[in-house]
Amino acid sequence: MEYLVFVLAMVSFAAVIFGMEVARGAREKKDFMNLLYKNCTRLNDKKYSLERYVRMGSFFERHPKEGQLDDITWNDLGLDDIFKRMNYTLSASGEEYLYYTLRTLRQNEEELDHLEDVIEYFREHPQERVQIQFSMKKLGYTGKFSLYDYLDNLDFLGKRSNHKSILLDLLFLPLIGLLWIQFSIGVLGIVILVVYNIISYFKEKADIDPYIVSFSYIMRLMEACREMEKVAVPVCTEEWESLRESGRRMQGMKRNSYWVMSPYRGNTSGDILAVVMDYVRMVFHVDLIKFNSMLKFLRGHIEDVDQLIQTVGYVETAIAIGIYRGSVEDSAKEGRKLLVSRKTEDEPEESPDKDPLLVQGKGWCVPKFISGRRVGMEEGYHPMLSDPVKNSIGAERGVLLTGSNASGKSTFLKTMALNAILAQTIHTCTAEDYEAPFFHVYSSMALRDDMGAGESYYIVEIKALKRILDAAASGTENVLCFVDEVLRGTNTVERIAASTQILKSLAGSGILCFAATHDIELTELLGNEYDNYHFEEDVRDGDVYFNYRLMPGKATTRNAIRLLELMGFDPKIIEKAYGQAEEFVATGSWQCS
Repeated sequence: MEYLVFVLAMVSFAAVIFGMEVARGAREKKDFMNLLYKNCTRLNDKKYSLERYVRMGSFFERHPKEGQLDDITWNDLGLDDIFKRMNYTLSASGEEYLYYTLRTLRQNEEELDHLEDVIEYFREHPQERVQIQFSMKKLGYTGKFSLYDYLDNLDFLGKRSNHKSILLDLLFLPLIGLLWIQFSIGVLGIVILVVYNIISYFKEKADIDPYIVSFSYIMRLMEACREMEKVAVPVCTEEWESLRESGRRMQGMKRNSYWVMSPYRGNTSGDILAVVMDYVRMVFHVDLIKFNSMLKFLRGHIEDVDQLIQTVGYVETAIAIGIYRGSVEDSAKEGRKLLVSRKTEDEPEESPDKDPLLVQGKGWCVPKFISGRRVGMEEGYHPMLSDPVKNSIGAERGVLLTGSNASGKSTFLKTMALNAILAQTIHTCTAEDYEAPFFHVYSSMALRDDMGAGESYYIVEIKALKRILDAAASGTENVLCFVDEVLRGTNTVERIAASTQILKSLAGSGILCFAATHDIELTELLGNEYDNYHFEEDVRDGDVYFNYRLMPGKATTRNAIRLLELMGFDPKIIEKAYGQAEEFVATGSWQCS
């Protein structure tokens, strides 16, 4: 009787613990679902380790395509930060596909129209969005490495056979039979076989353990796809059909995968069932046998795994873009509140609602794609600025920007370049209106010496410029390029001469160039090829003020020496510098006094 009471008590205790775990899991799920509904912009609060960045480009590296951004352009424009800003994904597949999307300029309006349909569907249907996102949360990540890294390394495992393990398992039968004939010999034989199997098990287990992570992810991927198929999304008919087809072909990998993927595998909690299961694996190698059959199956279905990743990643990327759009709209609302606050403080007698400065849009737009090579942008801004000054431009030929340091030239170039890229990748521009043809985008902006290759800044710069000219000369690309301070790495005379000819080449047919320079001489030398715009500053009251407004024409102010004066340089230096500058303007030659 006491034994029965003890057993009942233990069962009751286990039931209570199990119930508490179930309740805790339900609460966590409810809290997370509420987050997805009400405050999903918090999802990109992530830490980015070096391993994560290495993993992030795996899908991109294995899916090369014409029109993808090269490393120079990606780094020039700080697109790592743009990626992090809009990374609202919850799985490795979604994260890697979003990275791929930002680096792959689509050249087909039909593709972008479909992406737009998927983005807006999930924006308008939060319940379906949350269902998909919750499946992605369960899918999760693969650890330090991408699934593609594991798949690429499958060959290192070589050809694995189950013959030895099966033969060793079959040896137990005659040894068990021997127990009825020679018990002691039978026991000894079984003990020796068990010990041998356990020792050999750990050797083989060490070889396959790194791949269990990838197998586990594939199993979760298949389950996530099965859950996604249950969600009715009319705009994803093709995607859902792709999931079904690839999932159906992958079913063979799932059969009896419990032995490899079981949560009890390697359990150290002391659970009796876990201990028993681990000993069964060690003695009979059932998980090794199943792993080998799964490995053989997987090697023949790499393309199906890739298709599942691509489809899941595409859908989650569309959801992330929709959340990003919502976050931009929230920022625009905050900007309006800030402007109202400023206007109310400065001019309280006026109604801020009637002030045209306060009538701002939602902060983003869907781009329009046109023929020709005109680029038009209304109220565009850099997506990483929280309180931006917006600018507009319409350009049908090259644009040359002049102005002092910190006046806004580089930021404007990046604004134009990023909007051109975002238009053809996520179909979302940070502007009130944007129109342009399809382009291949290149830049030469934030370059630096390559010490590893032993190359000076000038060598790095001319190589960056050469790749743009080569792309334009190929005749197969419509090129949009951005150059900041062309040939800054060499002397003035040769810089102006070479810059003139390079920028003339970048003004040819099939190419549209935006360039910034301090060399005011270029505005005259390139007057027939480029339209001039400038940024200017206002020096007053012992300080310098920038309005960051794009102005037509070339820069006319010269405040560099004035700024030296404001910073407290010796008056003699200032006086002589002014004198030399005036002498050069008058005579065209330099005099040293």
